[in-house]
Amino acid sequence: MATKLTININIDVLESAAELSEQELKAMELAQQAAADAYAPYSNFLVGAALVLEDGTMFKGSNQENAAYPSGLCAERTALFGLSAHYPNAKIKLLAVTARRRHEQEFLPAMPCGACRQVMAEYEFKQKEPIPVLLQAADGKFYRFKSVADLLPFQFTPEHL
Repeated sequence: MATKLTININIDVLESAAELSEQELKAMELAQQAAADAYAPYSNFLVGAALVLEDGTMFKGSNQENAAYPSGLCAERTALFGLSAHYPNAKIKLLAVTARRRHEQEFLPAMPCGACRQVMAEYEFKQKEPIPVLLQAADGKFYRFKSVADLLPFQFTPEHL
């Protein structure tokens, strides 16, 4: 007989930027700046990501498209891979993500794709501690997750190899 598994995920829904910590606000602002730097001539969907490191340093990434789909790369992976190339042992204390359409000023809900969630999970596994995630939501709200595991509860890890 089948058993039922229930997964509970706690998400803090913040009603406005006024509820963000100073560090979260700075990270989200950097993610918004990164979105402006996105190379997205095909989708016109600009995504920015910002990482806050253990020492307070911030690192950003933006989506990078290519005419030969799917050769582009999402903002989250651009930031994580770039960080790892420059600072391979850096610990990530926060990941912030936002998005907007090219000809609009309003930021949209930013939900990482499955590939990005898996890569984010790998970095969380690598550093052996949770990476909090802050996502832009609709209507000026934000979603705060305590861990990447909340975004991808059934992740593939090295133990599966």
